[in-house]
Amino acid sequence: MFNLSSPIGRVLPGLVLTLAISGLALWLGNFPAFASVGLSALTMAIALGMVAGNTFFPKAKPRCAEGVNFAKQKLLRLGIILYGFKLTFAQITDVGASGIVIDLLTLSSTFLLACWLGKKVFKLDEHTTLLIGAGSSICGAAAIMATAPVIKAEGEKVTVAVATVVIFGTLAIFLYPWLWQLNLAHHWLTLSETQFGIYSGSTIHEVAQVVAAGHGVSPEAENTAVIAKMIRVMLLAPFLLLLGLWRGRQHTKRVGTLEKPSNLLSTIAIPWFAVGFIIVAAFNSFNLLPATWVQNLLKLDTLLLAMAMAALGLTTHFSALRQAGIKPLLMAGLLFGWLILGGAGINQLVQQLF
Repeated sequence: MFNLSSPIGRVLPGLVLTLAISGLALWLGNFPAFASVGLSALTMAIALGMVAGNTFFPKAKPRCAEGVNFAKQKLLRLGIILYGFKLTFAQITDVGASGIVIDLLTLSSTFLLACWLGKKVFKLDEHTTLLIGAGSSICGAAAIMATAPVIKAEGEKVTVAVATVVIFGTLAIFLYPWLWQLNLAHHWLTLSETQFGIYSGSTIHEVAQVVAAGHGVSPEAENTAVIAKMIRVMLLAPFLLLLGLWRGRQHTKRVGTLEKPSNLLSTIAIPWFAVGFIIVAAFNSFNLLPATWVQNLLKLDTLLLAMAMAALGLTTHFSALRQAGIKPLLMAGLLFGWLILGGAGINQLVQQLF
């Protein structure tokens, strides 16, 4: 028996709880009925965590709180680092320079639009704006979870942002195959299955949703969509580094303009787990580890991220979603519209140039 007053004893109950919830989510994720609508294990982990957090968890909170917070913070960072084992730099060349440019333009335009909409149109707080922008422009819930510790966002705001990308990303699963069929019938745009795959991967929120939408078109579209999406995922690390640098400069401006350079560096919130993500992806490019090791590391990574999602759900109350109001949903909806229409324009322009 562990001494509950020891460091391990204080975190163990919460870790066991998040492990149980994530285990159930991973089990449900194996059912085709859930996978076919893009409900990944991470999405279900936060949903199950929210159910538990609003039912029995308040009574267990005194004993479980420390372990739940450990999963939400430490395990999340480790999960983001291990996520690099899903990528190699060689994957970028599979879609060529055009795919990289499309992803860069789509990501930057979507995030900048989010910043403008959140600040000028909907008057949302900075954290909610940045989280919705990151989730819409990069890789859905994973990007939101990775961005949250960089900007020190509250759990309720993270959950609101995750809810928006789940709603519109799930809608994309059904919408994109329908758009493909409409385009075939009316010839609005000249798109091959490969080009439509790049379009899907560069504009749909989450990896699971990209796979489901691409599968609804053709195997070729699905494969290309996943590659384009992986490039967007790889852009998560430099995005976090730039965001940490920008927030450090904003902090310096608020404190005063007479900061010395050395003090300026101390205010920059460098997300070291993002640096670790880059290092792991680079290491994985050399194929130094046996394939079975990599597969086991990816299984561990999925478990860690699912536990972090479960912990986030446990610490979020439905009242926070009600208090958020309609504005975050409207903002995410406009970003979704931009991804569909603006993303199509970006794809067409870049494809013609290259």
